[in-house]
Amino acid sequence: MASSFWNIAYQQAMKSGVLVAKVYSFLHVTTNYLAFPAYAFGPSMIPTLHPSGNVVLAERISKLSRGDVVVFQSPEDPNKLPTKRVVGLEGDSVSFVVDPGKNDESRTIVVPKGHVWVEGDYTQNSRDSRSFGPVPYALVQGRLLWRVWPFQDFGPIGS
Repeated sequence: MASSFWNIAYQQAMKSGVLVAKVYSFLHVTTNYLAFPAYAFGPSMIPTLHPSGNVVLAERISKLSRGDVVVFQSPEDPNKLPTKRVVGLEGDSVSFVVDPGKNDESRTIVVPKGHVWVEGDYTQNSRDSRSFGPVPYALVQGRLLWRVWPFQDFGPIGS
């Protein structure tokens, strides 16, 4: 009788272990290669995103286009994942006001190969490519697809 108890316990543990392994594998593949949840907050993307915070779904498989809202690893602080809009792709000529709150001085640059130019929608209060320059494609984590929370604004994030 004792051996049948241990046999049943072993079979149940194996079934549970296999289920956990399958769930973990599914989540790993999904978040690393397809899509992932992200938290976007701060005033730089007003009116597209709420400054108090949004939970969004970002995807990793599409090619970037001008107007896409992306989440990327900050070139200044690798622990931060800011959210900004793609304004220029490699080879594009981008004109921008250096400090919109203080003066009208503008500059024009050509986005280097392998980089994108990102800016916040609320340019008066945004730390973006105007501050740290073009962002390498390798730092772009994904393109925002859907706003998940707050629920009253659930839906796609337009470009």
